[in-house]
Amino acid sequence: MSTWIVLAATLLWAGTTLLLAELRWFSRRPLAARIGPYLPGGMGRSPRVGLLSVASFREAVGPLARSLGSQFSRLFGVSEDLDRRLRRVHADLDVTAFRVRQIGWALAGLGAGTLAAVALRPPPAITVLFTLGGMLLAFLLLEQQVTSASDRWKRAVHLELPIIAEQIGMLLAAGYSLNGALDRVARRGRGAVATDLRGVLSRIRQGVDETTALQEWAALADVDAVERLVSVLALNRQASDLGRLIGAEARVMRQEVQRELVETLERRGQQVWIPVTVATLLPGVIFIAIPFYAALSGFIG
Repeated sequence: MSTWIVLAATLLWAGTTLLLAELRWFSRRPLAARIGPYLPGGMGRSPRVGLLSVASFREAVGPLARSLGSQFSRLFGVSEDLDRRLRRVHADLDVTAFRVRQIGWALAGLGAGTLAAVALRPPPAITVLFTLGGMLLAFLLLEQQVTSASDRWKRAVHLELPIIAEQIGMLLAAGYSLNGALDRVARRGRGAVATDLRGVLSRIRQGVDETTALQEWAALADVDAVERLVSVLALNRQASDLGRLIGAEARVMRQEVQRELVETLERRGQQVWIPVTVATLLPGVIFIAIPFYAALSGFIG
């Protein structure tokens, strides 16, 4: 018991130190850090990080958390890179910040499982299940959230793309350039594809070629329809009837979405019959079993 008390006191001291380091009335910034932004050239200087602070703790454990998090993800079958999934959903966190948060949640789950094991005093196997299970559950919960967000984003792009492709085709047929058509669709849209197109335009403003920026989007989106649309848009400087080609590709996309919808409806229609079949077979089996058992008992007697 004394070991657990020492461990709890150590964790409490570390957490209290990190919390108080973020409060201005407790951790006063040095004079050089306070007047630095007002000096010539001081706006670009990075603020000094204290020895015991959340920022210093993040910088210290960031590489380790990133390495451990990637290894655990591959161990549980997550093959896609985390950075790619975060950039796909336009998350505010980078890989290091997410892995630090994930390791923090895992340690919190380990602490909660340990406290539950100490309070309930279960058998050793259940104790190990509480401690390791809480840690793995917290870790995999955040991993599953990112994966689910990535899948939802890909699904939204797949569903929105036929309409966006038709809009781009009409704008090109009306005389817009490719860059102008993409800019108009990105400014007027609020969906997943419009958000991705704003990222494409940002890359173009940085000096990247239009085709290269679109290919980067196709590689990041990981949607077959996006790759086909980008391959058509890459013919901007070669084909004169690009609007007609994009319109034909949009019709193909719409047919794919319609076919998937029909498949989903058929699958759900088949699933409706599962409880009906079970509810029908169970009374039938009972009605057949009763006379069969009576006949068998008479034959044996």
